[in-house]
Amino acid sequence: MAQTAVTGATVAEVMAELAALEEPRIREVNAKHGDDHGVNLSKLRALATRLKTQQELARELWETEDTAARLLAILICRPKAFGRDELDAMLRQARTPKVHDWLVNYVVKKNPHSEELRLAWSADPDPVVASAGWALTTERVAKQPDGLDLPGLLDVIEAQMKDAPDRLQWAMNHCLAQIGIEHAEHRARAIGIGERLAVLKDYPTPPNCTSPFAPIWITEMVSRQRKK
Repeated sequence: MAQTAVTGATVAEVMAELAALEEPRIREVNAKHGDDHGVNLSKLRALATRLKTQQELARELWETEDTAARLLAILICRPKAFGRDELDAMLRQARTPKVHDWLVNYVVKKNPHSEELRLAWSADPDPVVASAGWALTTERVAKQPDGLDLPGLLDVIEAQMKDAPDRLQWAMNHCLAQIGIEHAEHRARAIGIGERLAVLKDYPTPPNCTSPFAPIWITEMVSRQRKK
């Protein structure tokens, strides 16, 4: 079939195509990671390429509450077109890990309300919402650190990361590692916090992959930077 652009597609047509792409084996694998869809992501991206950007269709797909449809919606939306309250509502609806991660990385980070949402979400009592705030903070640590209180962030991480729920703990740990990687003046403290808290120290890491344990992660990434 020729991969022609599909504009003006209806939700029903797109949902039928997504259903045709469903593979039980992929659903089984995804279920182990908390995701409830069985669509190969390469095929999902190919469909998004054919559909091109369609903001209203993206909104309609999101409203179906179907995980594959929401992932597709993220790929065909205009990130800057969403309002602050709309993104806040969407994040609170995004309860599967892949939808949550894609929404933050592909949409919120490109939206003009990202800083306002970062501040609001970081202090949210819902740990899944808070993890999105920390993900946005990690982005700023790496790309736009001016104005961030890095010692203050390390204080919070040191006090709260050990007992944080899994997804929030992972996001805090990423921020800790990023501070250590990007900011030499805070590196020793970041490594020390990681060593004392021992978060993800025993995380199973495949060969040729870097451990998420912050002291190892920091040391490895800094070593790579120095070799460049």
